[in-house]
Amino acid sequence: MDLELKGKTAVILASSQGLGFAIAERLIREGTNVVISGRNEEKLKSKCSELETIGAGKPTYQKADITNTEDIKQLISHAVETFGSIDILVNNAGGPPAGSFEELTDEQWQDSFELNLLSYVRTIREALPYLKKKGGKILNIASSSIKEPIPGLILSNTFRTGIIGLSKTLASELAPYNILINTIAPGRIATDRVKHLNQVNADKLGIDINKVEEQSKAQIPLKRYGTPEEFANVAAFLLSDANSYVTGSALLVDGGLVKAV
Repeated sequence: MDLELKGKTAVILASSQGLGFAIAERLIREGTNVVISGRNEEKLKSKCSELETIGAGKPTYQKADITNTEDIKQLISHAVETFGSIDILVNNAGGPPAGSFEELTDEQWQDSFELNLLSYVRTIREALPYLKKKGGKILNIASSSIKEPIPGLILSNTFRTGIIGLSKTLASELAPYNILINTIAPGRIATDRVKHLNQVNADKLGIDINKVEEQSKAQIPLKRYGTPEEFANVAAFLLSDANSYVTGSALLVDGGLVKAV
């Protein structure tokens, strides 16, 4: 299937590794020009060079702390100055720390709000004038916690759910401009984030991380973790012209893990 992504421009937050980079790689293969971003400039340079070897679309990067308003403005400006427009925005952010309600401080709550929800609001606001010119796609990466809270991750459970409210509301407000906005929610995908959370659980239980992973996979109907590439394939469809009528939706990519209807 031709996803009709060739020649479009995508800005992807937090994309020097993990799910963000997997989406960047998938879009590049489709001929999309991609702006990757993150806080580590050396890693961004390396990953941008890696994307250049794929061909098809053109990559560039911009160092950006997505909790910093000025950095977000510079990211969007860099995309427009380099490629002339923005057609696609992918909002992504690292996961907040694990912990129970009584363990977490006001500072951790505030930091997580700014990282996992307010950064999305700010980036959409900056990109919107360019997306409104000819329509486009916005994809907000959340977590399977939007459907089923994850024990020990109250910060994620709270702010990822906020992303759903944001996306659903904007679906109506942006529809007149032919801007489609959706949320994609990963379950247990084989990333450093999942490995980190498994280690946290292993330390808490006093068992080997391999045992935690074994128990985790046993809860998934497909009996394995998903790959970043599988996740990116779903994202690419939602961002493409092949998707012309899905907006305001939240799609789980979790191998059947979440039991909620």
